[in-house]
Amino acid sequence: MEVAVLDINGKETGRKANLSDAVYAIEPNNHAVYLDVKRYLANQRQGTHKSKERGEIAGSTRKIKKQKGTGTARAGSIKSPVFVGGGRIFGPRPKDYTQKLNKNVKRLARKSALSIKAKEEAIVVVEDLKFDAPKTKDLTSVLKALGLEGKKSLFVLGEPNKNVYLSSRNLKTSEVVSVSELSTYKILNASNVVLLEGALEGIESNLSK
Repeated sequence: MEVAVLDINGKETGRKANLSDAVYAIEPNNHAVYLDVKRYLANQRQGTHKSKERGEIAGSTRKIKKQKGTGTARAGSIKSPVFVGGGRIFGPRPKDYTQKLNKNVKRLARKSALSIKAKEEAIVVVEDLKFDAPKTKDLTSVLKALGLEGKKSLFVLGEPNKNVYLSSRNLKTSEVVSVSELSTYKILNASNVVLLEGALEGIESNLSK
């Protein structure tokens, strides 16, 4: 599949990028996509939730009232969960939510996501961006030229580029990742995927195995 390579002004450079059918034109596997997205979202959870239980509350251990003759239920400790300020019964504890997935399934999911975007004509190939300094204005002008202003867009770089990355941090609808950071969730979460020329070889190398 051939796609025209655009410059930063949104105009065709006259070059064509050959996108491999094995990566961008497969029959999407929806279950693999579901598993990989679920894994990604689960791995974002910190799992640091915690509440104090009865044994962790600081307080006196003396019996707060006599056993009989008060007309109320017996009580032995101010730290009992039935009292305000007492411990919590079966409260949340730290938990690791990490999920693992076979690398072949993850690879299939990413190819499926890219194929979905290619079918929707939501993939754009642009020449490599070279910013002298991190400026949000520079990346905004590129988005405007590509007709992506205000739309969720994902820029995929061949190699990490600090200036381009920092230029995107103030933009709520745009994200910049390198080939190694590309995930099924990020591909599907974006309205348009902008592939830089330098990223094409790395993507196909990683996903054609």
